[in-house]
Amino acid sequence: MINILVLSSGTRNKIVQYFKRALTDENGQRLGKVIATDLSEWAPSIYDADKYYLVPRVTDENYIDCILDICKKEEITGVLSLIDTELSILAKNQERFKELGTTVIGSSYELNLMALDKMEMFDWLVEHGYKTAKSYMDKEAFYKDLEEGRVSFPVFVKPVRGSASLSISKVYDKDVLEILCAKDENLMIQEFMNGQEIGADVYIDMISEEIVSIFTKKKLVMRAGETDKSVSFKDEKLFALIEKFVKEIGFKGQIDIDVFDIDGDYYISEVNPRFGGGYP
Repeated sequence: MINILVLSSGTRNKIVQYFKRALTDENGQRLGKVIATDLSEWAPSIYDADKYYLVPRVTDENYIDCILDICKKEEITGVLSLIDTELSILAKNQERFKELGTTVIGSSYELNLMALDKMEMFDWLVEHGYKTAKSYMDKEAFYKDLEEGRVSFPVFVKPVRGSASLSISKVYDKDVLEILCAKDENLMIQEFMNGQEIGADVYIDMISEEIVSIFTKKKLVMRAGETDKSVSFKDEKLFALIEKFVKEIGFKGQIDIDVFDIDGDYYISEVNPRFGGGYP
């Protein structure tokens, strides 16, 4: 039996349904069960699972022990999370899960931390020769590049660690930039990418570390930082870039890559080491 535990499933009914479908053979026989967890009984996806558990907040000191208890009780084969803040916690405790025979489906602790820190990811991309939006933690460095014509307004101002487009502002002048930076020292300034935004859903095998699938889509409508409407497409140039990037950085499991097409050149923006928000 293959038993999958989906953590913080929230409103992601389809992901739960897809796992159940994958664990059903051609004769309709179940090959395992799908269990979901969430903080709230109002999370609709938990009712699509074969079984569900209500658990404490991720920040609770007893949270990881609670999840380990579920894995032991339900003989979980693989566990994954759908929210950013939980990914590094799972990865940090992967040896404890392994002792129970449970695989944490995802990337290493270090890569999860890097993906959560936008400046750290920016530094890695630049160091390894990938095109990406110019980003600054140092306001004066931004002003210097602005004066020398290497960057221009508008820019995005966002938390260096954050998700779902929370607290992001599009800024058109220095006065507003100064006000925002005075309120929060953990903001980064990022070049505005005026191009087609693309989402790439990638799965890398946990054992062979080979890419199993790549699915790319042009984003048409966004909702709370997640893709609401999109159209799929395939470009070998983009696929080659994604393959090179994934192999070089070492992600595993499911990842979501944000890319911009600017005049035919692809710029990697952000990486989320989880299922993308386009999965309902």
